[in-house]
Amino acid sequence: MGWLSQRIGQRKENQAAVWLKQQGIALVMSNYRCKGGEIDLIGQTSDGLLVFFEVKHRQTTFHGHPAEALTAKKQQRLYHAAQWFLQQHPAYQSCPMRFDLLTFVGNQTQPQWLPNAFGGW
Repeated sequence: MGWLSQRIGQRKENQAAVWLKQQGIALVMSNYRCKGGEIDLIGQTSDGLLVFFEVKHRQTTFHGHPAEALTAKKQQRLYHAAQWFLQQHPAYQSCPMRFDLLTFVGNQTQPQWLPNAFGGW
């Protein structure tokens, strides 16, 4: 990924973080990295649900919607990273959990939120 794509991606993750806070999601961590995976944002709802967020952006939908970039391989990496996160942060292990997807197209400033984008638990 080129530096411009990285900058846009980071900007969209920041926009997503601000938007999630406005929705009442408490951010636990951003850009969690481990060997073999990364989670863009981790948040928790007021009722204790732990949510692992993947943020995807595409400039246009000419080559498909950003949600199409959440391949089975990417889902497996997210699941693996979530397992690592839970091992390192045992206080969250008893929380109910899910994987959500936040997508942006073009200059969109508020994401489309796809709750429970894939299983895993």
